[in-house]
Amino acid sequence: MAGFLLINPRSGRGGPSVDELADAARAKEILPRVLREGEDAAALARDAEAGAIGMAGGDGSLAPIAQVAIDRDLPFVCIPFGTRNHFARDLGLDRRDPLAALEAFGGKERRIDIGRAGERLFLNNVSFGDYASLVHRREAHRRRRESLARLRALLRTVRHPYRLRLRVDGEPLSARVVLAANNAYDLKLFDLGARSTLTEGRLHLYSARGLLPTEWDERVAETFVLDGPSVLRAAIDGEPVELETPLTCRIEPRALRMLVPPGS
Repeated sequence: MAGFLLINPRSGRGGPSVDELADAARAKEILPRVLREGEDAAALARDAEAGAIGMAGGDGSLAPIAQVAIDRDLPFVCIPFGTRNHFARDLGLDRRDPLAALEAFGGKERRIDIGRAGERLFLNNVSFGDYASLVHRREAHRRRRESLARLRALLRTVRHPYRLRLRVDGEPLSARVVLAANNAYDLKLFDLGARSTLTEGRLHLYSARGLLPTEWDERVAETFVLDGPSVLRAAIDGEPVELETPLTCRIEPRALRMLVPPGS
């Protein structure tokens, strides 16, 4: 087989369907595996016999499989099959066309940077403060199957402003939002813009203080050490996690072998 493709059917996009994506993969001699509820995607990737490992899902699905690819020294393929797909955008993929992204299995290899929060790999960023709190609340609402979970979480965050107090490399930092990013973002109000490169070899630490931040403070380094509360609520590539402090965030330049479609 040309490769092994895990498909997250719960990533929440409109089309193509899971069956259409799986059929298109088989046509290219790629073995698809649709994840079932409760299955360990990383364990399946570790056991797969393939020359390349791919993940079809949103941003939060990618990092664990990218870690397996690094551990096995195999190339990794990203198939945009989620709601935002920021990583796919910055990689130069057409987020509207997951089927075209399958061409990466026969495409060219690029090495790109990854970030780490402790030992946890991130492809995009790890956030702390208000945004991370919003992600945790949204996840709690989702588990209770409440409708409009994201809007309710956002309204609660604005009504009850949360200020994060940290020390970054020993210096105090008080902010509403702190974001450690794998390479530089074009930051916008309420949104992350694109990254122009994934091979800069630097972490960018952004922080914002206001209730509705319009300006960001920025620090650039290869490593940051964050200290503060014993446990920090965080979001790694949009997925809720809890991380112990002191926490070292670092960059690993060109650590991930990526396959991209010809012409990307």
